[in-house]
Amino acid sequence: MNEHSGAEQGRQPAKTAEPSGVDLARVALRAAKEQARARGAAAQQKKQVRRGGSLRSGARADGRDPLPLGAAINRLITERGWEKPAAVGGVMGRWPQMVGPEVALHCEPQSYDEDARVLTVQCDSTAWATQLRLLAPTLVARLNDDLGQGTVKTIKVLGPGGPGRRYGHLRAPGSRGPGDTYG
Repeated sequence: MNEHSGAEQGRQPAKTAEPSGVDLARVALRAAKEQARARGAAAQQKKQVRRGGSLRSGARADGRDPLPLGAAINRLITERGWEKPAAVGGVMGRWPQMVGPEVALHCEPQSYDEDARVLTVQCDSTAWATQLRLLAPTLVARLNDDLGQGTVKTIKVLGPGGPGRRYGHLRAPGSRGPGDTYG
């Protein structure tokens, strides 16, 4: 007797089914679409080279579309890491709201040192400079609440600048005025 049982003898090896007309049409359509896509990509690259390398925006939104000015500035500030300096600059613009109109009338922010986290403020009189020095801890807390903790460590208060050097017929050459006598 044969080694195979009767059930196995009746079965023949499975033939691979030949694609029918519908399947052949699907395969041909898929191949045509891929060829068209490849031709379109090649044509797009040629257009890009002809236009100097820049593509124009199409009907759908993408990264090449123009942005509103505010959004473009915010994006630039974020990309460059300028959030804190920009925020401090905003405080300089809102100085009267931060300190009150009377203090703002006599004291004006001059600069901000980002590394040392020091805000420099110039006052128009020594009395206002003293007053601002007394208000400095409160003002630092208010600024840090607005800008984020640790943005401003100290406020450097400058008094009024002295009068400019005057040169005239009653001055000795090289004299620095009354400061000469003090050392």
